[in-house]
Amino acid sequence: MRVVIDTNVFISSFLGRGNPKQIIDLWKNGSLTICLSREIIDEYVEVLIRLGIKNAREIEELLQLFAQGYHSIFTAKIKTLKIVMEDPDDNKFFECAVSLKARYIISGDKNVLKVKDYCGIKVVNPKYFLTKFEGSK
Repeated sequence: MRVVIDTNVFISSFLGRGNPKQIIDLWKNGSLTICLSREIIDEYVEVLIRLGIKNAREIEELLQLFAQGYHSIFTAKIKTLKIVMEDPDDNKFFECAVSLKARYIISGDKNVLKVKDYCGIKVVNPKYFLTKFEGSK
């Protein structure tokens, strides 16, 4: 199943927190395919560094997983969308999801979650996603 993971969920998982960590574990074991764009990866790395994760080796390993296509797909073609007006920077998650035909955008951001559904792509929080994912097995 293809998903886009908002930075807040990705970073929370990196810090070992609850539902976001479970979602990243699903990605790591191959149950999910994470959809990525250059803008999303850049934001992941920028926030990790800003939060004090300065271990270059850890960040390099993460980037290598993405570069090797480890249960992930990447798009360079992005159609500019204007969906989240409160924070236009969040539109990159929708752009990536549309481009790669993701089923879900998983986010903890209230402005992103307000959208709920865009072109058949469900916008959900981590807890809701895990409930739906477990129910689909």
